[in-house]
Amino acid sequence: MTLTRSTVRGIGSYLPARTVTNAELSTTVDTSDEWIVQRTGIRQRHVAADGETTSMLATRAAQAALADAGLSAADIDMIVLATSTPDYTFPATATQVQEAIGMHHGAAFDLQAVCSGFVFAVATADKFIVTGAARRVLVIGAETFSRILDWDDRGTCVLFGDGAGAVILEAQDGAGTVADRGVLSSHLRSDGRHRAKLYVDGGPSSTMTTGHLRMEGREVFKHAVGMVTDVIRDAFAATGTDGEALDWFVPHQANKRIIDASAHKLGIASDKVVITVDRHGNTSAASIPLALDVAVKDGRIKRGDLVMIEAMGGGFTWGSALIRW
Repeated sequence: MTLTRSTVRGIGSYLPARTVTNAELSTTVDTSDEWIVQRTGIRQRHVAADGETTSMLATRAAQAALADAGLSAADIDMIVLATSTPDYTFPATATQVQEAIGMHHGAAFDLQAVCSGFVFAVATADKFIVTGAARRVLVIGAETFSRILDWDDRGTCVLFGDGAGAVILEAQDGAGTVADRGVLSSHLRSDGRHRAKLYVDGGPSSTMTTGHLRMEGREVFKHAVGMVTDVIRDAFAATGTDGEALDWFVPHQANKRIIDASAHKLGIASDKVVITVDRHGNTSAASIPLALDVAVKDGRIKRGDLVMIEAMGGGFTWGSALIRW
């Protein structure tokens, strides 16, 4: 049986030039490098320059992915951009990227699922591809979370950073087995009852302000491991795989303790886990493609490898996707 799969044709990322170390943060808020590293694994984060917008970061990542794939904007049918920090209330940030790369056809739209955004975007693009509605989709996760942080709140300002990552998904025929290249399964969830645990206290309809990120850290941690393992087990069940079958586990880069606990609970060996949170902190929807790009460029993730991506974000939202690279 022939089945259309969404395969990864290219990948790219971009981080702002400015880095903010834990030591630098300790000069402005009551914290320390030791405190941050022990609780999160984060050592530094990147912060966008004045005037450097989410669409600018996304465009750089998109251009890198196109170059990696050997494609041009003319070859792309659609852009799906996951972000919680758009340039404007409207138009969609994806349309700003569309214009910047010289793409004047097809469709471009934003998707909002906070830190789960990239997983949701991959799942969405996959549906367009497998139904024949698109052949190539540029999937981007991009954020400038530094713009919505309360820099006096040490419980949140130490956690987040800015960045962007992108992949190009392309239709390819498969045999309908787990040996196929491409997206093999995706599982998405949300539960709006948890809004107050992780949210931004502003918005055009509620306060007419941008607002700041607010988080109940212990509550988020308490829910994270269980929710993440739930959708990963669904992926294993749907594909007949397990933690041992994975070549690489690429989770949302929010907190090293959450990553370690999730891997342990799922029986995934630590040497199969890609961790980059120490380099760029929690970049929300950008964190997974940033981590994927690092692991591809340093030679860890190779063609044919079985890769699990997963994330949990405000809402709550959470999801997984199993991909044969």
